[in-house]
Amino acid sequence: MLGPVILAASRSDRLRRVVSAAPVTKPVVNRFIPGESVDQIVPIIVDATSKGLELTMDVVGEDITTPEQAAAARDAYLELIEHLRALDLGTRAEMSVKLSMFGQALEGGHELALANVRPVVEAAAAIGTTVTLDAEDHTTLDSMFAIHEELRKDFPQTGCVIQAYLFRTEDDARRLAAAGSRVRVVKGAYKEPASVAYQEKPEIDKAYVRVLRILMEGDGYPMVGSHDPRIVEIAQELARRAGRKPGDFEFQMLYGIRSDEHVRLAREGHRMRVYTAYGTDWYGYFMRRLAEKPANLLFFLRSVLTKN
Repeated sequence: MLGPVILAASRSDRLRRVVSAAPVTKPVVNRFIPGESVDQIVPIIVDATSKGLELTMDVVGEDITTPEQAAAARDAYLELIEHLRALDLGTRAEMSVKLSMFGQALEGGHELALANVRPVVEAAAAIGTTVTLDAEDHTTLDSMFAIHEELRKDFPQTGCVIQAYLFRTEDDARRLAAAGSRVRVVKGAYKEPASVAYQEKPEIDKAYVRVLRILMEGDGYPMVGSHDPRIVEIAQELARRAGRKPGDFEFQMLYGIRSDEHVRLAREGHRMRVYTAYGTDWYGYFMRRLAEKPANLLFFLRSVLTKN
């Protein structure tokens, strides 16, 4: 399978230098990451919302090795919130955060990540929007869920992400599918061992549908993170059976992937949120997008081969 190979490449400094230096790389990266600064990303936000789309914004960042870097990641989100304040979009533009960027992997990382993410959640609430905690590899999830539970005491709109390929996720979905919760379900993009996760696509797809059914039949607000046309159709059918109207759940897809589908779903009356990343340290995010979907890798390779 190519996915694990690409994920390994995402951690290689040598390959980072090679890919970053290739003349074709930047135009292709722009398909997935439309800007490096807040000033560059604001027009993207305005354009998307003018089309009836909603967004969740991700500030991509480097591997955090010091508390100072974690604080800088916090400050980058606070800067984004100040720009969102002027746009007055409310929940049409929320934020997604990875707790690893807030120092989760450092010594005392759980407390450090909570201390750094709380001001971001508070600032988001002050402008009428919210934050979703992204899921990372399985060893970090207990910490993520504990921070999510703590934040929801004061900010119940705080969302979280669950990954269908993990064996634990159906139980997590049952626990989270309560009134007031916001839960995004994705298939999962990290390389996980067979002891904790399904490895084959058919198994992962079936698990995704089982998890999605739990969320749709629950009392929370499901967020369907998938580009798979079959999953999109199944989600609509599960929602119908559960008595949910289009505004009672939402679809989420990545910026640069199936953009026409984003607009189509929005025009049909669905809430369609586009996961939009920006920042200078784009390499890891870009490689994960290639790992998630072979078509993305083919797109990149085709661009390399046809570049004059």
